[in-house]
Amino acid sequence: MFSGDERIILAVIVFVYFIFLFALALYMNRKTKTYEDYNVAGRSVTLFPIILTFIGTGVGGSTLLGYMENGYRLGMGEQWINITMLFSVIIFALFLLKRIRRLGENHNMVTVGDYTSLRYGKQARIPTVISILFSYCAMTGMQFVAIATILNLTIGLNVTLGIFIGWALLTLKTYFGGLKAVIWQDVIHGTIQTLGIILMFLIVLIAAGNWGDISGYASSVNQENMMSIMNIKPSEIFIYLLTLGVYQFIRQDLWQRVWAAKNVKTAKNGYWISMIIAILTAAFVVAIGVFSRYGLRLENIDPALIYYGVIEDVFPFSIVVVMIVVLLATVISSADSFFIAGSSSIVNDIIRPNFKQFDNQKMLFYSKISVLAVSIVALVAALTIPELVNLMVTGTAMSVSGLLAPVMFGLFWKKVTNVAGVASMWGGLITAVIWQISGHPFGIHPIFIGLPLSIAILLFVTLLTKQNNQNEVLNMKMKVK
Repeated sequence: MFSGDERIILAVIVFVYFIFLFALALYMNRKTKTYEDYNVAGRSVTLFPIILTFIGTGVGGSTLLGYMENGYRLGMGEQWINITMLFSVIIFALFLLKRIRRLGENHNMVTVGDYTSLRYGKQARIPTVISILFSYCAMTGMQFVAIATILNLTIGLNVTLGIFIGWALLTLKTYFGGLKAVIWQDVIHGTIQTLGIILMFLIVLIAAGNWGDISGYASSVNQENMMSIMNIKPSEIFIYLLTLGVYQFIRQDLWQRVWAAKNVKTAKNGYWISMIIAILTAAFVVAIGVFSRYGLRLENIDPALIYYGVIEDVFPFSIVVVMIVVLLATVISSADSFFIAGSSSIVNDIIRPNFKQFDNQKMLFYSKISVLAVSIVALVAALTIPELVNLMVTGTAMSVSGLLAPVMFGLFWKKVTNVAGVASMWGGLITAVIWQISGHPFGIHPIFIGLPLSIAILLFVTLLTKQNNQNEVLNMKMKVK
């Protein structure tokens, strides 16, 4: 794909970019003095960085590479990923954000496990942690795969070796930086990736011609259905809605950024602005995949490599270098966020409850050790399930099956009992995992088994049991202005 000289240039650019990010992480490490600095950025982040860190986390390697691949292979119907995401964003912004923010402020929360343990008792922490780790280890692992793909195509590195290198580089950077470094690096990443993707979309649109030319070519090869947004099975729409979509409601890195903002107004405005930009960006990515096939007419190319095929087709090498940096920024901005979210669950929900007295320095140390633990599990996931979107959907399905029902019902229905909440977590999670390991019997996705069962258990057990004590969460005044 690239000549020998070009590969040398790209290798230097990739190396320099990682050195820059590592140096920034070391600098921020000097300013990270407390446990909350490391995990929720001291709860003091202002509007501009909160917008860009939401974008950086929301648009990751699976978005830029996976969504473009899906658009190329499956057509405009893949825009339903973004439609279902928009629906979920609206629900979160209107009904959940302020409530989650108030909970975090009143109880100094760091993880979703802090909420579930407050609502359902300390026994809720373990199933919460397991559910969280399923998704974040999977999503972190897919960033290792994305880095490996970049290294493979730019400098010819073996993919497996690339996964190990991506694992090492991203782990070290996150280990030293914490969420403070992640957010300020996302200011850089979010700007680069947003401008780069918009530029790519406009250039591809110009090169591909008008809609009539593109759809006309699709019709000429008997694939006019690929240009329709309805070119998707209803079951696939519901899979996207119940995994990538509603996962936003229990997404720990999202909750942590809501808590990291300096006030609720900053969190709300930052979320609205960033999510509009992120969803539009993701829609552009799917469209690029479609236009590259029927406008640029890039055929006989591995769909997984379509991003590289497009930039090589429409840009001179000098701009190709820039677009490789855009891709790196997109991948890294999500990877380190997932690292922090997963490691926070380990240190906050497993290690911290065993300390009789809170020790800032010890907890800061264990936070970094937890990053290493998450990285090992994520590495195994990357080596086992290398497909980007499949890896993300699989991980989120496990989390949604275990957590969505108890979290959502717990926030809005005071009659849910502790035993019902915990039983719902275990029932949904275990069922989804077994269904996944069994290879989706009868062709049914685990989310269609785990989530309904979780809801049914929660309702049934609530009707059979009685809450002895009023839940503290619902006793406190959570009225939002």
